[in-house]
Amino acid sequence: MFERFTTGARQAVVAAQEVARDLGDPQISPAHLVVAVASAPDPAAEALAAHGADRQALLDRFDTDGLDASALAALGIDLEAVRRRADAVFGAGALERAGRRHHAPSGHVPFTRDAKKTLEVALREAVRLGHRRIEAGHVLLAVIRLHGTDGHLLLLRCGVDPAALAADVTARLADGAAA
Repeated sequence: MFERFTTGARQAVVAAQEVARDLGDPQISPAHLVVAVASAPDPAAEALAAHGADRQALLDRFDTDGLDASALAALGIDLEAVRRRADAVFGAGALERAGRRHHAPSGHVPFTRDAKKTLEVALREAVRLGHRRIEAGHVLLAVIRLHGTDGHLLLLRCGVDPAALAADVTARLADGAAA
């Protein structure tokens, strides 16, 4: 399947590995793919930025600790107060360090099942649109289509309207195919 990926899409997949490494994550997930697409000089990255989800916005909302502040607040727990107390007792970034059970991986970083599914759906998106090659935009369309993955949730945390982003990405892919 990777032989059908454009250079930009391949670069995004490789960059996702670097994003995972930089965040100390042991596997590449769809959220890493989204950040990688946003990092590429690609129309899909332009679409993300136009919808308020550039690389920095995505990283700012990346779920590195797995803690849901609103869910904890519903239980009467102020996550920021807990974070401040943990930082005071154990040093800055204590919760983030505790959430990482693994050291930054070296060498090959494997894909999660959801990331593999995302790449498969990217192929289906290319076929659905009548494109012969898989571009970074197709990967982004796959993330949008796969509700419930961390990549889709990351887009929502950035305030992205998935339907509007999908329409924008599809239009940019059509413009690229016409060029």
